[in-house]
Amino acid sequence: MNWDRVEGRWTEMKGKVRERWGRLTSDELDVINGRREQLEGTIQRAYGKTRDDAKKEVDEFVKTLDEMDKGCGCG
Repeated sequence: MNWDRVEGRWTEMKGKVRERWGRLTSDELDVINGRREQLEGTIQRAYGKTRDDAKKEVDEFVKTLDEMDKGCGCG
């Protein structure tokens, strides 16, 4: 799954993001509104991570979404 699809499906993705990064609030997710750089910056602040580490985590998250889509036959 590419980020454009995540952004387009942000409303349903917010739950998956909260599962992965539980420190992020609903308000923060509303502000992020599917923007990858916003998500990375918020993860960076909430978890004290470097920008590169936050980017890597988001990359891994997108890969898991790919695997889930392939597993359900819907992607």
